[in-house]
Amino acid sequence: MARIDYSDPSKASDRTREILDKNRNANIFRMMAHSPSYFEQYCRLGGAIRHKGELDPVLRELAITRTGILCEAPYEIIAHKRIGKNVGVTDAQNEALANWQAAGCFDETQRAALAFTDEIVKLKKPTNATFRAIAAKLTPAALVELQLSVGFYIMTSKFLETFEIDLQPVTEVVG
Repeated sequence: MARIDYSDPSKASDRTREILDKNRNANIFRMMAHSPSYFEQYCRLGGAIRHKGELDPVLRELAITRTGILCEAPYEIIAHKRIGKNVGVTDAQNEALANWQAAGCFDETQRAALAFTDEIVKLKKPTNATFRAIAAKLTPAALVELQLSVGFYIMTSKFLETFEIDLQPVTEVVG
């Protein structure tokens, strides 16, 4: 059960209700809507990450889901495994993400991106070798988008866990 009550959409502004409706009134967004201005900007950046960049969507979702795994955020993992599947992440890849280093289902770019993700989450920053490996595979724009995606979903995972956001049926979850 969440640590504080979810916001009540019936008491929200028209703009907040509009954003909540677009996001199926998912629990994460109902919690975030306690701060309408932050909620709106969070959704704008999240939308840009998921729909506006040049980063390959499969690479993005592998990195986001791996971030959720490392941050121990089940809500995030479930949501982004589903989103990943919708953009081309295979079932084998989703299943292997917890131990991706031992799996044979990731290509060289995906492996470089996952190493980059691991080091962003676990270390202060990626090592020079890891940074060079992914930088050799991506354009500067895609590299920036990958880092911002991981950083955004670290924040999201920590938000979910801080407030103990309740899981919802997978058909209702959006990330």
